[in-house]
Amino acid sequence: MIISKTPYRVSFFGGGTDYPLWLQDNDGQVLSTTIDKSCYIMADYRDTAFETKHSVVWSHIEAVSSISEILHPAVREGLRMLKFDDNTGLNIHHVGDLPARAGIGSSSSFSVGLINCLLHLRGENPTNFDLATKAIDLEHYRLKENVGYQDQIAVAYGGFNVIKFTGGSDFKVEPLKISKARLDSLQSKLLLVFTGASRISSEVAAKMLENVNSNTSLLINLRDMVARGTNILSSDSPIDDFGDLLNEAWSLKKQLASNITSKRVDDIYNRAMESGAIGGKLLGAGGSGFMLLFVPENKQEQLASNLSDCTISSISFESNGTEIIYNN
Repeated sequence: MIISKTPYRVSFFGGGTDYPLWLQDNDGQVLSTTIDKSCYIMADYRDTAFETKHSVVWSHIEAVSSISEILHPAVREGLRMLKFDDNTGLNIHHVGDLPARAGIGSSSSFSVGLINCLLHLRGENPTNFDLATKAIDLEHYRLKENVGYQDQIAVAYGGFNVIKFTGGSDFKVEPLKISKARLDSLQSKLLLVFTGASRISSEVAAKMLENVNSNTSLLINLRDMVARGTNILSSDSPIDDFGDLLNEAWSLKKQLASNITSKRVDDIYNRAMESGAIGGKLLGAGGSGFMLLFVPENKQEQLASNLSDCTISSISFESNGTEIIYNN
């Protein structure tokens, strides 16, 4: 039995400049970190005593006789991509710390964790690069989803990084060199607020991608905020400047497509700002899911009271990417 643990990610700046359509003619970059909330995948060979060949447990429980019958698209196509077949049965089980389809990169965490688990089950020891590129292959070219490249890389490598894209899917991961005290100061001011709904990111992103050519200046500004954000964290600037930049980025991101925000999201954000938040953004492609807020510690109790209709969580930064936590 193999069990993989793959963190979720929080993206601060540069989202939208990691999509293949944008990268055809432009460079991209994002600033992101993995967090202490994770996706767990268990995989094992299935005993021949069972009547069915494969078992897949997620929000559904599947017991099927062939890979082609598996409903979960990433599992089905992931097994095909890695050239598993029906000669040997499999048990695959998924558990996540946070809801899926909520902007924290859960789909890519699942893909990376699944590939990591299956390759180790077969006796292989893939690199972070292998896992990221295979997950990109799975999500973009086999599942044909409208998702960017950042999530697969972020959760495969782990840590607080600038991820730079040049020449399509070519990428470079640059760990951010900032002091622990500075990271702790930032971490203590970040809250995750669940808006109470999930969405399919590929569908939300499709609208934004329709507008790529008319949004060039917006996307360049969002890309350039990565350097501004890293400069704030690497300097003696007040840490609240990072919150101000998040607010500026969210104002720009909402202009990329009409479905990036909603009345519910705007209401939560406005109440948060009135309660003392300095900035924030909806994570992922947009629409709904988790909102990241930058809130001074002395304002967090008041904010929680004013957002009592939402689930609010603190987060911690995670330095590890996907890893095997059990192998027997």
